[in-house]
Amino acid sequence: MRITRKAAGAAAATAAVALVLTACSGGGDDSAEGGEEGGDVTLTVAWWGNDDRAARYEESIDLFEEANPGITVQTQFQDWENYWTARNTEAAGQSLPDVFQMDLSYLRQYGGTGQLADLSEYTGSQIDTSGFEEALLSSGTIEGAQYGIPTSQNTLALFYNQDVLDTIGVDPLEPGYTWDDFNAFIAEASEAGAGEDPAIYGSGDYTGTFWFFLQWYLQQGEQPFTEDGQLNFDEAAVTEFLNLASELREAGQLYPTERAVQLAPLGGFTSNEAAAEASWDNFLAGYISDSGTENIHMLPMPSGDNGPQQFWKPSMLLSSSANSEHPEEAAELISFLVNDPQVGEIFGTSKGVPAVAAQRDAMNVEEGSVDATVLEYEESVAADVTESAPLPVEGFGSIEAEWMRLAEELGYGNITVDEFVEQWFAFANDAVGQS
Repeated sequence: MRITRKAAGAAAATAAVALVLTACSGGGDDSAEGGEEGGDVTLTVAWWGNDDRAARYEESIDLFEEANPGITVQTQFQDWENYWTARNTEAAGQSLPDVFQMDLSYLRQYGGTGQLADLSEYTGSQIDTSGFEEALLSSGTIEGAQYGIPTSQNTLALFYNQDVLDTIGVDPLEPGYTWDDFNAFIAEASEAGAGEDPAIYGSGDYTGTFWFFLQWYLQQGEQPFTEDGQLNFDEAAVTEFLNLASELREAGQLYPTERAVQLAPLGGFTSNEAAAEASWDNFLAGYISDSGTENIHMLPMPSGDNGPQQFWKPSMLLSSSANSEHPEEAAELISFLVNDPQVGEIFGTSKGVPAVAAQRDAMNVEEGSVDATVLEYEESVAADVTESAPLPVEGFGSIEAEWMRLAEELGYGNITVDEFVEQWFAFANDAVGQS
């Protein structure tokens, strides 16, 4: 757990709040502008991320506290894996933070089990949602309850490193390319880079990412999950997707799993040993930082029979605990973080493109910068965003992790595609719908 400077005086602050609240008469309504009448309010906030994200959150929360002198905010953050371990522990004790970052993958797990506040009770009052596109805002709802407010949006992209392609003498793909074209590109790049030291490959095994399967499945004209939160695809669909890369896998033309494990937390693409990698568009800044080159570009995902058919995904949301003692103040903080123009300027596209225009317009976007590149990419693919983001089923995080684990076994050659499918569905049938 990473405790920020704001939490250093947490115990003292909590004691002070308790004394103040004891002295309060209890009259009047709570107000985020001045805290509880006659006293102060302390909120807890948590997020996953690194030191850079923490600095941006701290700066943003400082602005909120300046505007709301009756509210003190205690903050903490962890890396992705430890973050959800901590939230699971808190959920078991009914003690989730007042405000915390939520990923779409976990929304049903927490929202469907009564752990999250229904923020629709505060929209139009504490929470301003007027700047949101309805499709994006609705991605945070389950059966009419608004369990998360999107902070930002992203969509999938194929990244390619032009420096690497220049080294091996291979041209990048052109917009409108298909999954077959992508396979041909991977084979060509891997063959051209075989003589380099270390060898250069076209890409890793894209079938090892569950979200890429969902992207491909939407292109088949199908929704991957039912409205009541069940799987809406069968073994044949997963087998077909995994087999898209079977020839590359068998020919040794995909980035080696053992090498990827060896380089972790970096990978083939960020180590300049793979020419391309698909991911979320807001990964651009990290890719540039890790690879040491700014010559990285983005293309839409491969096209199906009806085009790319991509979707906007809330890159993250903000949720509030159903057990928060200060739900209105928590809602005010959420609204501030997703709407305030200065917050948009502070975060830029580091969490994805801001969800509301006021924050997008406030960003200091320099021509050629990472923020400008991500904005330009999203503008370029807007016409291809024809699908709604799949609302993950309860247990999504665990079935996604199991997909990744089996993909590693597949990459090592320890299991076949058929064994992958059999084992994954055996796991998923038990996990889906389980909290």
